[in-house]
Amino acid sequence: MPIYLIFVAVMLTMAFASLRYNKILFFIEAGASLVLFAVVLIMMLDFKKYLRQSVKDSVLSVADISDDYIESFKLPTAVIGEYGEILMYNKLFKQLFFKSHDAVGESIFSYLKNDSLDSLLNSVGSIDTEFDGKKITVYPSKVDKGYTITVVDNTYFKNLEKEYYDTKKSVALVVFDNIYDFMSDSEEEATQAMITIENLLSRWAVKHNSLYRKLSDNKYLIIFDEKVLHTQVEKKFKILDKVRQVEVGSRNATISIGIGRGCNTLTESHACAKKALDMALGRGGDQVAILYKGEYEFFGGVSKGVERTSKVRVRVIAESVKNAILSCDKVLIMGHKFSDLDCIGAATGIYSTVTKAFSKRAYIVCDIDKSMAKPLIETLSQRNKDMFITVDRAQSLCNDKTLLFVVDTHSPDFVESPKVYKACSKVVVIDHHRKMVNFIDNADVFFHEPTASSASEMVTELISYLGDDGLSKIEAEALLSGIMLDTKNFVINTGVRTFEAAANLRKKAADTVTVRSMFSSSIDTYKDKHKIVAKAQVVNHCAISTVDGIVKNARLLSAQAADEMLTIEDVYASFVISQIDTKTVNISARSYGKINVQLIMEKLGGGGHQNMAAVQLSDTTVEKAKEMLTSAIKSI
Repeated sequence: MPIYLIFVAVMLTMAFASLRYNKILFFIEAGASLVLFAVVLIMMLDFKKYLRQSVKDSVLSVADISDDYIESFKLPTAVIGEYGEILMYNKLFKQLFFKSHDAVGESIFSYLKNDSLDSLLNSVGSIDTEFDGKKITVYPSKVDKGYTITVVDNTYFKNLEKEYYDTKKSVALVVFDNIYDFMSDSEEEATQAMITIENLLSRWAVKHNSLYRKLSDNKYLIIFDEKVLHTQVEKKFKILDKVRQVEVGSRNATISIGIGRGCNTLTESHACAKKALDMALGRGGDQVAILYKGEYEFFGGVSKGVERTSKVRVRVIAESVKNAILSCDKVLIMGHKFSDLDCIGAATGIYSTVTKAFSKRAYIVCDIDKSMAKPLIETLSQRNKDMFITVDRAQSLCNDKTLLFVVDTHSPDFVESPKVYKACSKVVVIDHHRKMVNFIDNADVFFHEPTASSASEMVTELISYLGDDGLSKIEAEALLSGIMLDTKNFVINTGVRTFEAAANLRKKAADTVTVRSMFSSSIDTYKDKHKIVAKAQVVNHCAISTVDGIVKNARLLSAQAADEMLTIEDVYASFVISQIDTKTVNISARSYGKINVQLIMEKLGGGGHQNMAAVQLSDTTVEKAKEMLTSAIKSI
């Protein structure tokens, strides 16, 4: 039919075009066009009548549906064919959708918004959709050679439901992260900064019609409506940027916010907000953590953590660790998979104190073949052959009186052996990486300090209270190598306590030249490293490079190349992608602090620290991993 109508339109156009040359020809052509139009119109009406009657008769003969039957429905109801064509309907359906014209033969999807034939006709239950500003629910039912659909106008109830969820309350706990550091500089300036922060938070709450209360010197409570919270999530909590602009001397103020979202009661929301706030602070502060149905969502986290100068917490934790050691019969020490110098250095410090200060049996659990600190392990093993044991040997030693130290990681997924971890009922965790969602939550002692430079720094401080008199030269050098690795030779993430720890190790005769030699590599490794650097590409101030094929020590080579790429001008973060084996791809990430590589790696399922992070991707290729990484970088 559309072809005939187009043909008629062309004929009329030609007729009017001939008017300028010959009026008789014009009348002949116009008449012929009108006659043809009349013929087409009659054919269309006749065919529509034929279609309606024939299909209707077909459906009626099989489904036993009549006009009277469908009119008896108290809700808008229609019968449609197998391809979505409208066959018949009652008056209520016509009033809802068509008003006056006859819609038989038209597609039902001209009236149902964003619904396909498959989703509508093959659905189980109902489908919510919209029409002409109304929120309706469609209930389809299969009949022979067609379907019946019943429509319910749910506009009032849907609006009521939306209002209910929009006004659902969520508790937010806010902490002024570094108020005490401001006070150590100047109490007057700290007070002024606190007043400024309170005014910002108060205006923020009032602007969004939210309840605001001050709980203590640096802690506040805000109760949001879900509608407001949804808007803040979309804007990624710009309040963090406003607070960060408050400056006292050389310090910028930061806040951490924990929110319990989607809870049934305010009490439950408050409990979730506490957990979320602990998570935000454990990740270094200056961010928002939202706990919703057991899942965390994070915003912010671009600032460096504020170093804690007080050692009171370390002394208290040392007492708890001491009691845990005294109550056990043996100690196992375990780090993360593919252990590095920081992991082995921290484990060595714990081993020395447990065996010498407490005279307890201790073992370091490590897969030496996969370790990136093999030279250090070999040196330590020459002095004590029983110091390092395999995972299988460790499992045979586990009992109810065994104490497990987990160092340089706090995730049960990243430990050297999850089986050993599960076999030990007593666990002490020592880690400096920013807190991950999946952390060891059953630890007797959880010593977590994201502002520390390394696990080796934390262990050095800890054993100074437990007893480090027996720390040998090589053990002190192992700890110092861990600090130097994670600080890039005291360049990044280095605070006052980092140098104090290093000074204590120097007092134990740790030789910096010997430690530096642990970072040496062969000429072939050096050449391979610079090949990787040479092929780097820069995306949003991030240098990305790949390792060709599967090479020996791919992790170590990737880490060294990533460190080297940070020396390139205008590069804030670096990433090296390498194929570890036929099924696994590793990404090593490094940064000087302007870009939080932990957030990028977390988007891919990994983790780490603000300046150093990594991820292992299974069942993928280097090219696919590069695409995923680029997408994650652009989303930050």
